[in-house]
Amino acid sequence: MLFFIFCFHVVVVVKGLSDAPPAPPQDVRFVHGLLNWTSAEDRDITYTVQYSTRFSKPAEWTDVPACVQTSLNYCDVSFTKAAAEHGCVKLRVRAERRGLTSAAASTCSTHNDSCTPDVRLTVRPGYLTVHLSRNHDLAREYADHGKHRVYITKEGEDSEEHLDTVSSMTLSGLEEGRRYCARVQYIYMGNPVGLSSCSVCHVIPTSSTNHTHIIVAVVAVIILVVMILTVYILLYQRKRIKQWLRPPYEIPENVSTNVIKHTHTHTHTQPAGHTV
Repeated sequence: MLFFIFCFHVVVVVKGLSDAPPAPPQDVRFVHGLLNWTSAEDRDITYTVQYSTRFSKPAEWTDVPACVQTSLNYCDVSFTKAAAEHGCVKLRVRAERRGLTSAAASTCSTHNDSCTPDVRLTVRPGYLTVHLSRNHDLAREYADHGKHRVYITKEGEDSEEHLDTVSSMTLSGLEEGRRYCARVQYIYMGNPVGLSSCSVCHVIPTSSTNHTHIIVAVVAVIILVVMILTVYILLYQRKRIKQWLRPPYEIPENVSTNVIKHTHTHTHTQPAGHTV
């Protein structure tokens, strides 16, 4: 009896797992016209890729014809830029299994262009600066209505905060020694445009680490200067150094006396036939 109960329980669990929707695709990236992703599961999974060309909400999603229920882990979406305003599209991909669909996985772009911001981060103790440019197509056409949306995450936490800004921004009061990641997306009138950049991450340095870096840099500069001076002296001042190191030359006293006497005699002795 217990055996039959156990078998029934196993069947129910397996059926429940098979009826659960698959996990969404992971690490979805747009790379030069190709959308790539990895699968969280390998069992009977297909994928459908969609794109949207609308700036405003709600977005209207259209299937990419060649990538509907495909078993591949990539899709050529290069044609979608031609259908969009400014060539900017949003992309997403879903996993499917036996009619059940996962949540949509968002996409980031590995390279910056007119639809994806160029992002650079710098850090110092307690601070992270996101360097952004105001020289982009949306800003030129829509002025301050074309902005950047900066998404910030802290390592170990799932929540993602975002801030809207026209240009570069600095975050303060960050936990030293923790790793923070940032990705950036263009927005128009508060609505996302195009693809966000892929996350860039940095560890916020501690004050002691910063001081150590400064000391190391100063010592390195001093060593470099000493090396340069040494090379210069060895190459161009060798003769002068030899002169400095040569011991002073002293004439023996008896030789000096004889030389003086000889000179005195030679001066006062008149040669024969000489008339004063």
